Amino acid sequence: MAVGVRVWSLAPISSGLAEQNGRATSKNQSRHKDGGQARAKTYSRRKLTLGLLNTALFFAFALVVVVTGFSRSVSSFASSLTSNDYAVFLVFAATLGVLEILISFPLKFYSSFYLEHRYGLSNQTLLRWLGEQAKAVLVGIPLILPVLLFFYYCLRTYGSAWWLPVGIMLFLATTVLARIAPKIIFPLFYKFKPLDKAELKERVARMCNEAGFRIEGVFSFNMSKNTKKANAGLTGIGKSKRVILGDTLLEKFTDEEIEAVLAHELGHYRGGHIWKGILLGTVSTFLGLFITSRLYAASASLFGFQRLDDPAALPLLGLWLGIFGLVFSPVNNGVSRRYEFEADRYAVEQSTNPRAFIDALKKLAEMNLADTAPNPVVEFLFYSHPSIEKRIQSAERNLVKDGSVAH
Repeated sequence: MAVGVRVWSLAPISSGLAEQNGRATSKNQSRHKDGGQARAKTYSRRKLTLGLLNTALFFAFALVVVVTGFSRSVSSFASSLTSNDYAVFLVFAATLGVLEILISFPLKFYSSFYLEHRYGLSNQTLLRWLGEQAKAVLVGIPLILPVLLFFYYCLRTYGSAWWLPVGIMLFLATTVLARIAPKIIFPLFYKFKPLDKAELKERVARMCNEAGFRIEGVFSFNMSKNTKKANAGLTGIGKSKRVILGDTLLEKFTDEEIEAVLAHELGHYRGGHIWKGILLGTVSTFLGLFITSRLYAASASLFGFQRLDDPAALPLLGLWLGIFGLVFSPVNNGVSRRYEFEADRYAVEQSTNPRAFIDALKKLAEMNLADTAPNPVVEFLFYSHPSIEKRIQSAERNLVKDGSVAH
């Protein structure tokens, strides 16, 4: 949410002029806020529209390659290159993967480069943006390759029961990834260094100790190389847990506001949201794999596929997985929004200056160009966080309950 510019009257000639200036200031602030929110709503609406178009494009691509027989042509092409079934599968997956990247590239470019520059949120040059996209693909390949091979092994070995070992593997892979990501993967994209603000570092460490959150350290990272947006978070599990603060946050926020933001993140830890989230994710993963395995087995023959492990049929499985994810997404989002409110409550209770949490929410909304009051249906379906307006209203109520209202 755009924050109104405060105008100071340095030397009003008379009380009448001062009152007149005050009215003008109030109107200017209101116009600035209204204009800022109109801009934020337009930005959010365009980002949402592009996201939905990208999802529709994925579904259309998966359906078209199956219905037209194109997937069979790609599978035949892969088989002409090698007789090894696993190599055929990898060539098939790589070919369709590259095609999908090329087809979705215009939308991705418009959404994550052009639109971000159009609204003054990006610091990336075109060359840097292309480099980051390429890096993401290159980093993802060695991560996804063993997952794909294990999936195909299970599909060939266990038939319609493939979903169970694949679900177990995904749980283990996610856990390992959460453990190594802060030290191995994140540094490939950002430069991390120990926080050099001694007082803030001490305050953050004390907050973590009081919450029982044992951290490896407090780090800042160069978020500004890509964006003007701000963020902070707790990353890792086990001994790799650390606090990370974007340099944009450190530059624009006061220490009390940063403390409030981190108190919110610690609220997730104290509320057990991390492990609850992992549990919900695990349940939804197994449920999704089970349901889609049945739908895939029932529908494969309708498109003329005789074997579940036929590479040409796999886009159909991808289609069913995508549909399940889309249908189940509001459930995950609803749970996430409830956790956010609980973490907000913890932040208000634990911050040395509870009012700073509300100030931080307003700044985050302004810097990230967030729609503070989205359409309720849109929020229900697509938002993993409550709207800023609802979060501020909830925080205000918590302040009243705690007797911490500042006038």
